[in-house]
Amino acid sequence: MAQLSEKELGTINDLLAEEELLVKKFQMLAKQAEDTEVKQKFESISTQHQGHFNALYAHLK
Repeated sequence: MAQLSEKELGTINDLLAEEELLVKKFQMLAKQAEDTEVKQKFESISTQHQGHFNALYAHLK
């Protein structure tokens, strides 16, 4: 894999922070949701954002 520039590293770092925040927000919303369907949707969205986080993090290895 080619070396990433400082700008690319900074961008990936920003994206990681945003994805982490989205994971936490949707987990929180899922815990607060009373409707089962809504709870499952929020959990699904949280899982999707965790996948985005993991994919971005893989670029740093």
